[in-house]
Amino acid sequence: MRIGELAAAVGVTTRTVRHYHHLGLLPEPARRANGYRHYALRHAVVLARIRRLTELGLGLTEVRDVLADDAGKDLAEVLTELDEDLARQEAAIRERRRRLRALLDAGEPPAEGPVSPELAAVLEALPADGSPMAVKDREILALVDTGAPPEDRGRLSAALRGVLDDPDTVARAREAYALLDALADADPGDPRVERTARALAARVPDGLPVEGQPDLDNAVLGAVYADLAPAQAEAVRRMLEIVLGVER
Repeated sequence: MRIGELAAAVGVTTRTVRHYHHLGLLPEPARRANGYRHYALRHAVVLARIRRLTELGLGLTEVRDVLADDAGKDLAEVLTELDEDLARQEAAIRERRRRLRALLDAGEPPAEGPVSPELAAVLEALPADGSPMAVKDREILALVDTGAPPEDRGRLSAALRGVLDDPDTVARAREAYALLDALADADPGDPRVERTARALAARVPDGLPVEGQPDLDNAVLGAVYADLAPAQAEAVRRMLEIVLGVER
C-alpha cells in the first residue's frame, strides 16, 4: 500500500501518518526502487490501534507507552488513569454547570459579571449613582471574588451582605464614593486627603473583617493604587493604615 491507501484504509489523513512517523509511533516502511514507501498490513494494524487509542482520549505520549513492547505502562494501567482523569473532568463540569445555573437563576448578571451569586447579591445592594469610584470599587470586589480562596470569599461576601442590609451603611458608602471622587484632580498633599482617609476609616462597617490583612505594599494593592488618581490612592492607603492600626 502507498501512504494514501494506508491513510484511507484506517480513516486518517496522510499528514497524520507522516506525523506519527516523525514521532516514532509508526515504523517507517521499506521503500521501493522508485523511492515510494510501501506499507504492509502490520503498518495498517498499528495505525488503526493508534487511532482507537487516541479516540479514547489518550495522548500520544500515552499511546507510545501502550505500543512499547518492553517499556512504559501497560494498556490496563493507562486506561485506568484515563478513566480517573475523565471522572475528575466530569466532576469539574458538574460544578461549573451548578455555578452557571445559579448565575442564570439569579436573573440579570451585574456589569462586572460573571461573579459568584454571593457577590452578585452584594453588588446589587451597593450604590452606583454614576460615581467613577463606585465603578472601581465594584471592579475590585469582582477581582477579590475571583482570586480569594473560597473560605475568604465567603466570609467577605457574608459580612458585606450583612452590613449592606442597613440603609445607613448604603448612605455612608455613597458619601465615601463622593469624598474620593472629589480627590480625582487633587494633589496627594492636599489637606482633604487626610480628612478623607479618616472619614473613610470611620465609615468602615464594624462587621467587615480587617485583621490579618497583607502588608500595605503588596502587588495587588500596588495595582489598585496605580489605577487611582494620586490623591485618591494616598487617601485609600492612609485609610487602610488607620483601620489596621498602622499609624505613621
